[in-house]
Amino acid sequence: MQDEKFVFAAHSERYSRIKNDALLHPELIREARSFGAPDEVVWYERPLLKKLRHMRAGQWRHALSTSDLPSRYLRSIGLPHRMPVSYVGHHEAHAWAGIATSGFDSAAVIVADAIGEFDCFTVFSYSPKSGLQLRYRRRYPHSLGLLYSAFTRRCGFKPNEDEYILMGMAAYGRPRYVDDILGTWISLDTPGYSLTSNVHRGIGGWLPDARPEDLAASMQAVTERLLVEAASWARKEIGAPNLVLMGGVALNCVANSVIAREAGFSRLWIFPNPGDAGSSLGAAAAHLRKPLRWSGPYLGTPIERDLDIPAVVRSLRTDGVAAVANGAAEFGPRALGNRSLLADPRSADMKDRVNGVKGREKFRPFAPMIREELLHDYFDVPVPSTPYMQFTARCREPEEFPAVVHVDGSSRVQSVSQSEHPVLYELLRQWEDASGCPVLLNTSLNSRGEPLVNTWQEAQAFGEREGVRVH
Repeated sequence: MQDEKFVFAAHSERYSRIKNDALLHPELIREARSFGAPDEVVWYERPLLKKLRHMRAGQWRHALSTSDLPSRYLRSIGLPHRMPVSYVGHHEAHAWAGIATSGFDSAAVIVADAIGEFDCFTVFSYSPKSGLQLRYRRRYPHSLGLLYSAFTRRCGFKPNEDEYILMGMAAYGRPRYVDDILGTWISLDTPGYSLTSNVHRGIGGWLPDARPEDLAASMQAVTERLLVEAASWARKEIGAPNLVLMGGVALNCVANSVIAREAGFSRLWIFPNPGDAGSSLGAAAAHLRKPLRWSGPYLGTPIERDLDIPAVVRSLRTDGVAAVANGAAEFGPRALGNRSLLADPRSADMKDRVNGVKGREKFRPFAPMIREELLHDYFDVPVPSTPYMQFTARCREPEEFPAVVHVDGSSRVQSVSQSEHPVLYELLRQWEDASGCPVLLNTSLNSRGEPLVNTWQEAQAFGEREGVRVH
């Protein structure tokens, strides 16, 4: 960050090619240092408090280890010994990442994730005069995020990684087991909840005869109910017309849409990287404790090539698919047009085709993207715009775009404005002129189990491997 403006932010996994890599990669550090040597470093949690939680959770290997202490770790990757290092609370970092980028004068802030040091679910109020004030908290082991991850494991997926797959699977099931979940694992007490057991290691084979789709639908329904009740409480208790939603649970775009429709807020802001990776930005914001300059999520490694938009359109007309790798990489888990695989959404078999290219399960949905001024003509979305794929919406003409409409008739739509992404906006305009279709399918440019491509060479390797033209 320079002069209170965020100028670079990236994910280690994009450099190491190891998905969810938790270690700061040397190439990431080198690229960050190209902006200048740091004056100060801020860490996104309080390490000694986290060690205490490890002890209480019986995680003695983590509790007794000293190699992961931030000061020692940072020196091991080349930080000078005398470099100042500050620490902020984990949920505080989450909250400030949202506040600093929201543009709101005042807001209610909800942070929901697996676990910080101890906090798992918090509600704050924010105003310039009073700052960030804690209004409600639930602490370990009472974690909504851990419960959702436990159901992710129960349904056969990888916890702390595949929760978005559970959310997509929920549309194929019925919420038959809501009462069972509320009676066995969690009880609601607005604005929060209590878990009846520590689910850090999962829920085993609970209800062994239940269909995974129905378990997914049931856990999704419980999550939505809890979050809407918490948000509605915050609206009445805090009184601010704006809501900031942060933490890994804020990646649940289905729940976000229910909150937007039902909780009574005028505006809802979710930072495009609301999970722990985004807390790097949040830590800096929490240290300075004020709104900061942020121009959007395109903050990573640049691919400095002029995009040949007519060539992309020709590939889409000829092949049905095209890869785009151009500009600065997205900071966040979703491809937003700079590291994207695009496709014509009008073919009924296109979803299966693209899932085949990426090696994904056939039931997985894809996102449509559309110019912002056309958004509400084609999608019943509960917010004015959705540039970061954070909400689902009912498609008004599902038969026209079958490749981007989920089994329940919804789409996780991305709106594109000319001011934020003029290149992508022009691509959509030229695609519509050539095809008559205002929508493109947009998914991340990566194969299953891999991070998004970061460089032009990686994009080319993807294209050669999968038989897709890269632009």
